[in-house]
Amino acid sequence: QEVPERVSFPEEELKVLALWERLDAFKTSLRKSKEAGRPEYSFYDGPPFATGLPHYGHILAGTIKDIVTRYAHQTGHHVERRFGWDCHGLPVEYEIDNKLNIRTAEDVQRIGGIAAYNAECRAIVMRYSAEWEKTVTRMGRWIDFKNDYKTMHTSFMESVWWVFSELHKKGLVYRGFKVMPYSTACHTPLSNFEAGQNYKDVSDPSVIVSFPIVGDTETLLLAWTTTPWTLPSNVALCVNPTAVYVKLHDKTTSQTYILAEERISSLYKTADDYTVVSRCVGADLVGKRYVPLFDYFASTPASEQFFRVVSDGYVTMDSGTGIVHQAPAFGEDDNRVCLAHGVVKPADPLPCPVDDNGCFTKQVPEFATRHVKEADKDIIKLLKEKKRLISAASITHSYPHCWRSETPLIYKAVPSWFVNIGMIKDRLIHNNKQSYWVPEFVQEKRFHNWLTDARDWAISRNRYWGTPLPIWTDESFEEIVVVDSVHTLAALSGRSPDSLPDIHREFIDDIEIPSKKNPGKMLKRVSEVFDCWFESGSMPYASLHYPFENKDRFDHIFPADFIAEGLDQTRGWFYTLLVLSTALFDKPPFKNLIVNGLVLAADGKKMSKRLKNYPEPELIIKEYGADAVRLYLIDSPVVRAEALKFKQEGVRDVIKDVFLPWFNAYRFFVQNARLLARSRGTEFVRDSEGAHSSTNVMDRWILATSESLTVFVHTEMKAYRLYTVVPRLLTFIDQLTNWYVRLNRRRFKNAESDECKTALSVLFEVLYMLCRLMGPFTPFLCETMYQNLRLALPASEREDSVHYVMLPTPRDAPADEAIQRAVARMQTVIELGRTMRDRRTLPLKTPLSGVTVVHRDPAVLADIRSLESYIQEELNVRNVELSSESDLVTLSATADGKALGPKLGDRFRQVEKAVVALSHDEVSRFRASGSITVAGVELGPDDLIVKAGFKGDTSIFEAAAEQGGAGLLVLLDTRQDQSLKSEGVAREVVNRVQKLRKKCGLSVEDEVEIYLSATGPLAESLQSEREYFVQHLRHAPGAAKSMPSTSVVIADEAHTLGEGESASKLHLFLTRKSLHFDDAALARDFYDAAPGLKSFLAMRDFASVKQEASRQSGFVFICSFWLTLCEQEKWCCVL
Repeated sequence: QEVPERVSFPEEELKVLALWERLDAFKTSLRKSKEAGRPEYSFYDGPPFATGLPHYGHILAGTIKDIVTRYAHQTGHHVERRFGWDCHGLPVEYEIDNKLNIRTAEDVQRIGGIAAYNAECRAIVMRYSAEWEKTVTRMGRWIDFKNDYKTMHTSFMESVWWVFSELHKKGLVYRGFKVMPYSTACHTPLSNFEAGQNYKDVSDPSVIVSFPIVGDTETLLLAWTTTPWTLPSNVALCVNPTAVYVKLHDKTTSQTYILAEERISSLYKTADDYTVVSRCVGADLVGKRYVPLFDYFASTPASEQFFRVVSDGYVTMDSGTGIVHQAPAFGEDDNRVCLAHGVVKPADPLPCPVDDNGCFTKQVPEFATRHVKEADKDIIKLLKEKKRLISAASITHSYPHCWRSETPLIYKAVPSWFVNIGMIKDRLIHNNKQSYWVPEFVQEKRFHNWLTDARDWAISRNRYWGTPLPIWTDESFEEIVVVDSVHTLAALSGRSPDSLPDIHREFIDDIEIPSKKNPGKMLKRVSEVFDCWFESGSMPYASLHYPFENKDRFDHIFPADFIAEGLDQTRGWFYTLLVLSTALFDKPPFKNLIVNGLVLAADGKKMSKRLKNYPEPELIIKEYGADAVRLYLIDSPVVRAEALKFKQEGVRDVIKDVFLPWFNAYRFFVQNARLLARSRGTEFVRDSEGAHSSTNVMDRWILATSESLTVFVHTEMKAYRLYTVVPRLLTFIDQLTNWYVRLNRRRFKNAESDECKTALSVLFEVLYMLCRLMGPFTPFLCETMYQNLRLALPASEREDSVHYVMLPTPRDAPADEAIQRAVARMQTVIELGRTMRDRRTLPLKTPLSGVTVVHRDPAVLADIRSLESYIQEELNVRNVELSSESDLVTLSATADGKALGPKLGDRFRQVEKAVVALSHDEVSRFRASGSITVAGVELGPDDLIVKAGFKGDTSIFEAAAEQGGAGLLVLLDTRQDQSLKSEGVAREVVNRVQKLRKKCGLSVEDEVEIYLSATGPLAESLQSEREYFVQHLRHAPGAAKSMPSTSVVIADEAHTLGEGESASKLHLFLTRKSLHFDDAALARDFYDAAPGLKSFLAMRDFASVKQEASRQSGFVFICSFWLTLCEQEKWCCVL
């Protein structure tokens, strides 16, 4: 079918979406693969939250997943793809808290309790699910939304209970009181990996505070902190036991201070400001007691062990004073050190005057009900009043923030349920090595290091909307029952399983279980819910309701063949998946993983709706199409786990540099296939055998290149290296459009020849191959092309969609590497020739006499000779000369810094200078032998870069050498004579004609006549170029003065060529193809009837008259007269 010249890719994509909907294409493809009994390829889709709209990070990850799963399907697998939703947790609760102004547990009761709160959460969980489905579908991703999984479904939650119960049975679960990252905005602790997700640079107070030594109150211990709000809870000071500390006299204040010698600079600029009194090591200070800052905890039962100096190696000398204040309820190290030194005891309550909202309690009356961070300034002010403040400043540092509320976290001691990572850490590290990651450095470095340092995982949250922990216990936690299913809970509590269709908190919090240890007493459920990361990590099991259903299916598809997410998931989903699969089955949860980097705004900052520093995805897709966005994203550093600065121009360039050339090659094929069909009276059909038996060198080259591409794509896709596949595919599109089609245009134009049919057959094979190979990457454009190309296939091979068609596989015969190598050398010569023309400002339309190709290897020159006609045409030169090096070339060398720098170190500069000084003969001998000794260092072929230069007449010749030292040198003769100038003029006229045809909207199939008038030097030049015009325009233009009076002018255009005295006028006319008459013959044979016959014939369509004549052996019958087509298509009478 005809293809329009102009195309809107977004509009074509909408047509494809309508086609897929009509075909129910995704489900149909699954049905076909299942009915064919293809092996299953399992894929896990990480669940996003539906409380926000999809962004470029989601689109990127979704594109990667779609490419890999489409590839798996089209290489003979059955690939189920289910979408999933993360329904619980902070993203949902945070919105409800803001909506209902909920800040405390009392506020929850105010709105009607947990049931009312969870009802609000449930109402917004799937708020944007329709928008997600719309965007995902618009991006061309095939995934099942109807058979999705949701973490809030009872079946999913029940499997989460089973997972937890299995961990508990294995002794991997315990309850502990630990200092945890804590979100005061969300009123819950976070896991360490959640805290590590969102660091921001912030400005915090930096204060140095004094602590008088008991018995020597004139001597002050100086401690430093950036969290003044923790000072009311201070119970100890910590020093480094081996560091040197000084007692010094301050000359300004006349006070005596103790601090680390290495940290004197934190207080003093010059040594003139103080005098050192004595020195000691930190261990000598241990045990000294000091006067507390505040008396809030001075009279508690445990205070006898408070307010003394302890030591630990965690105290460093890179900041502060070398003395760290200890608040064991608000610092992980503080807690550990104070426990180790007996300052606090495990069974004793910690000094913790901060509530769940992050506000001071009545234990600190001056600041009660105030948020701790807001109280910093007033605490500093109070310290100054107490004369305990030595200095106050501010510091900018990186600090963890809540990933949901964007508020600063605090560290706070809270009770929590933990998974004991230490018990399985070795197995985590082992199982990590059993899977395959792309890129591998993320697995081997980033993720491995995270596992090595992994801490016990806090899996409980003091929240409401989540899967409840299935733990029933007494007040002392001595008797614990972990429930593994709804049936178990029903049996233990004496209820019917049917009475528990939902197991969220509001439905089970009131259920009690009789105690077995203490008959008559009841066990109650703990109040916590699961961290939503525990739920997503349970996805492989819970999405199938395993082990309650689908046991055989689970055993068949676990571990997953493939997953993919962003780099941030190394501390998120990848980690939780591995922890749970290792704990349950001692195996990795997936076999293959692609990790993508982050998509940033164009300025390199995080994309922000508030800053509006990025274009909305919907607008970009609407303007450029989904395929362009897909290809832009995956042909970028982001598929190598690096960052991408998203730029709208990059998407636009995909259209300009890839899609339009590719589409134009496809359109060019269709135009010429239709022209062939019209010429031969039969439709074009695929002739694969004819294409592959072609002897044309460019046919053989493009087919060999296609074969190599097919082998490469399969090899690299099996290794999940999208970052190598996509550039190779794009390179091939360039080879097809800018080389094969360009260099074969003349073969395509002659519809009457067998060469035309062969060339079209080859081009069809290549386009059909490319449609299938590119299908997973650009599904819309490939579908658009396929729907037209399939008409040339036998009916038995026509599928309704390109995505039902298996990808091409390598042919039995290996690709012709020799022809690929030869054409690559030809391309190098042409590209160097173009470069030289640019240097001399000689446009390609200007003919030149020739180029000389110089190389020492006869095989290289033979390759060039075999393809010289293409070089002549592309460089617009008449001759191609070949030469060995002889006296035309001078060789030089440079040291390869990448190869030699690491090996030679400081000696590299010396060797580098010596290499540059090597003579032509020395470099020549090195190139022949492959080794040379320079400055005492023996160098091999990989150590030097050899360059070839020209030592002839540079006023006549322009020279260019191949990069990389291959030795190919090309010389361009820049001289011109009159015949070359005439050919250049003819070339310019042809160019103007083609542009005028395009301007008129004429297709290749539209026949026109060309007339022109010319003045000056132009007229003389055109007289000698008739053959050139016939070659490029099918016939030579006629003189404008000979244009028949009956001609219908389609367009005319006037030009001035040249400047000054050499300027010439050119006037072009395009007319409809019309009948010409042999006036003398008509007048002789028809007498007075001749004018009437001419008028009648002139009114008829040329093509229909010619067609009628062809049916009647060249004759046309008009009103009892027979006319025939004579020489030069002039009409005369035959009596």
